[in-house]
Parts: sequence; C-alpha cells; structure tokens
Amino acid sequence: MKPPINRLFHVLIFVLAVFLVAPINAQNNPTTAEWQEDLRFLQNTVNEQYPFLFKKVTSETFNTAVDEFHEAIPTLEKHEILVGFRRIVALFEYGHTVVGNRDGIMDFHKLPVNLYHFKDGVFIEGTQQSHKAILGAKLLKIEGVEVEEAINLMRPAFPVENEQFYKGYGINYLSIPEFLHAQKITESLKQSITLTVEKEGKTFDYTLESITPDQIRTSYGYITQDEELLSSRNQEVTPLYLKHLDKIYYYEYLPEEKTVYVRHSQIQDDPSEDIPTFYAKLFDFIDTNDVEKLILDVRLNGGGNNYKNKPIVTGIIKSEKINRPGHFFVIVGRRTFSACQNLVNELHNYTNVVFVGEPSGENINFYGDNRRVLLPNSKLPVYLSFAWWQDKPQWENGDWTIPQVPVDMTFAEYANSEDPVLEKALSFSTEGFILNPMEHLTNLFMAGDMERLQRDTMAMVKDERYSFIDFEDQFNKAAFNMIGGERNDGALLILQLTTKAYPNSQISWKNLGDALAVAKNFDDAKASYNKVITINPESALAKSAQSALDKLNKQ
Repeated sequence: MKPPINRLFHVLIFVLAVFLVAPINAQNNPTTAEWQEDLRFLQNTVNEQYPFLFKKVTSETFNTAVDEFHEAIPTLEKHEILVGFRRIVALFEYGHTVVGNRDGIMDFHKLPVNLYHFKDGVFIEGTQQSHKAILGAKLLKIEGVEVEEAINLMRPAFPVENEQFYKGYGINYLSIPEFLHAQKITESLKQSITLTVEKEGKTFDYTLESITPDQIRTSYGYITQDEELLSSRNQEVTPLYLKHLDKIYYYEYLPEEKTVYVRHSQIQDDPSEDIPTFYAKLFDFIDTNDVEKLILDVRLNGGGNNYKNKPIVTGIIKSEKINRPGHFFVIVGRRTFSACQNLVNELHNYTNVVFVGEPSGENINFYGDNRRVLLPNSKLPVYLSFAWWQDKPQWENGDWTIPQVPVDMTFAEYANSEDPVLEKALSFSTEGFILNPMEHLTNLFMAGDMERLQRDTMAMVKDERYSFIDFEDQFNKAAFNMIGGERNDGALLILQLTTKAYPNSQISWKNLGDALAVAKNFDDAKASYNKVITINPESALAKSAQSALDKLNKQ
C-alpha cells in the first residue's frame, strides 16, 4: 500500500493556484436555498467526521460562524458566497484544510501584479511590461485602504497556518478583486482597482484593470522575467537560491568558504535524478573534497512526500565532517511548509543543525493530508485534513520553527540580487553559541547551579544571537506548571529571575505573585500584584491581580 503523502504540489496548489490560475467553467448556478443546504452539509460533515480539527477553533465558534453565514447568504453575491465558504474553512487555520474552486461556478480575476511582503513592507515584485511605472513600488493603499489594514481584513479568508504562511502564500489575495470586495476592502465589486504606491521618493495613485490569473506566472513566489513580464530584481546577477529553478535540487561548491550549498525546493524526486542518488553524490563530494560546511536551503520548499526525507537526514547524521555545531546550516523561511516541516523537525531532532532565515510557514506539529468533500449542490470541493503529523512532543509544539539566526530580506536587497540570509549563514560563528539555550538553562536549573543560571540567562537575554527565543514566554510556561505543587520553590526561582530580566512583564509579576501566595509569603505576593497593576492598570492581568490582591487583603 502506498504510504500517505504530505504534499505541496498535490494539496497546496489548491490553496492558491486552484482559483488563481485556471478559468472555471460556469455550469452550476445554485439557488440561495441550495447554497444554504451545502453549508449545512459541510457543517454536519465537519462535526460528525472531522471533530479532531477543532484545535485552534472551538466547535461553538465554528457553528456560530456557520449560522451567521447561513443567515447572510440570501443577501450575498456569488463571489461573496464563495469567499464566505473560505472564511468558514479558514477558521481551522491549517494550510492543508482549504476550499478549492475546480468545478466551481465562476471565474476569479487578478490585478496584473505579483506582491511580496519584504522586511520593509509590501512591494510590487513583478508586473506586466505595460505597467513598468509601478515595478518595484511600495504598496501603501488599495482603494484608499492602508495596506496593513487590508492585510488584516483579508486574513480571515485565508487558511492562516501562521503569519509566515500568510506572508508566503496569502499576500496575493490582495490582488483579487472578488476577494477585495468580499472582505470589504472595496465597497463594491469592481475590476478596476486604484493602488497608492511609493517609488523613488514619489507617492502616486495608479489604476489597474484586472486580468485572468494565468497571465501572471510565478515560480516559488517570484516573477520569472520574460517578454511579457518584468521582475524588480536585477537580472544581471542571480542569487543561488533562484538559480536552476527548473531543477528541484542542485548543489554548488563555494571554494573560498569551503562550503557546499544545496537548494532543495520540493520534497519530490527530480525527473533527472532521484533524492537518494542526488544525496549519495553530494555526501561523496563532501567526503572527498575540502569541505567544512554544508548549507541546505529549503526556504522555497513547500513540501511533497515526507517519506523521501530519510536519505537527507541519515546522510547528515553519518557525515562526521558536517554533523557538528557550526558546520551544518539550514535556511528556512515563510514557504517552508508541509513535508519540508517534517524534514526540518527531523533535522532538529537528530542533527547539530543551526537554522538561519525566517520562521517556517508551518506549525511544528500539524494536520496535513486531506480528503476531498464535494458539496452536493454547488459541487464546490472542500479539502479537510485528517492526518496529524507529530514529529515533536506536544510540549515542544509551536506555531513554527524559529531560526537560531534570524534574517529577513529588505526589498532593496532583493532588488540588488543580494542574499543576506546566505551571507549570514556563511559568516556566522558558533564560537560560544549555545544551539539549544532552553535545554542549557534547564540543565543548569536541574543541577542546582543557580549562580550560573542567573548569569547565563541575563547574558542570553541581551545577546541578539538569541533573539529567536522568547525567553519571557518560555520561562513563564515552565514556571506556571510548577506553581502550587511540590515544585513551587522552583517556580519562585524562575519567576524571580524572569522579573529581573523583564521588569515590565505583567505576566511574570502576576505568576510570581501567585507562587509567593502559595508559599504564604503574603507581603511579597501583594507587592508583586501591585506591580502588575502599576505597569498597566487597564489590562486584564491587572484586573486578575487586583482580584488576587483583594482576596489576600481579606485574610
């Protein structure tokens, strides 16, 4: 039996290209009642067969949203109904759980631009030759709506696995007129949209007419320049991560850095050479040449078949040259998703990897593979995930993999064909760098070495190399589980350290107050609660602290 496949190019294409690429043959024209029947069918299917999807959203919230949409359907146009179904399914916040539009009932359109969300804003990364005037411009407004507000308004219509996934795969929803109207960015459905942009120090309005989606072709999120399309990137130089995009993977030796660079952009076999063969050759090259470092670039990798990850992981584990701190780097980013997240998890579990770049676009543990559910009247396909992928223990779960070396790219760097992410990987020194800081601090705590624990904690909090770790959140989670039990003294130690490192952290002072109250140190507990209130008297935590304070004062 063929194993289940956690895939991008069979699943994620439905998320984006299914309605952005192919025109739809308008054969069905459901009535209002039929749309409502389809909605109830979807609701019943989810509640009866997929209740496990209620992880990020409760069944109560889901069913309330369904009821509200059901009531609104008679007042909505066709495109608003289709987007409404997407909002309902997007509540689950899993990128593989989506609404498709093949065999749907209407066409969508697209503005002739490719958008990209860089470190310094949303820019027009590519467009048609006829719109060269806005190539490389920064997007400020859409029909008078500030771009950040538009992003927030569009968010509920996209299956936001995490904010990185939205950046990587959802930003171009802002160029679909039907979505702009359905999400109330435009007051009416219109195929002529005015953008406010900034270019070369000048701010101006520019009006675009929509086109069919297949007229704007991208590869891994970027325009490939040709006779019809323009890229904002300098075409005289091609950075390594954009070379040979006709290949799924390739490697190049960088002799000055004694480094092998690999770009691997799908977890699928390249037609010219399968994954085991490619990596066997790669590791043979590493073994027989002057190589000190391997950089595996999966920033464009949206997944595939995670059963194909094994040769990569085992090859790294067996490589004595590479599987050492400071000798193996993996570049991750917003498009790192699905089966590639499985690869990232396995490399984190079993190798001495250092991650560089942006957080991944996938949850660490996630619902992946999906089943097609066809709505009976409209024939609208809905894809509902059923497979829970858990490479990490539940308590190590998170929204994404956060790189130890965070690097984001500005538009100017992209336009100049620079690659600050690769440069950081090439130049980063691991001397004195602790790959797993929380594990290190936990070991110090368990060993009772409180003096070094305090010293190392304060040093790491101030060291920008550890900016990928939210120490405040991690410390509070660890302490919260200790409060009130036999390890309450441990919670006190952690929280005293946390409030010293983060003196304006309300949650830390609130938790410290709770731990002090359990220890019957009421005076210090009151002082901690008062600190919470002083920091922000109007916050929910301040109200909770006041309630705890009132109880202590009555004793």
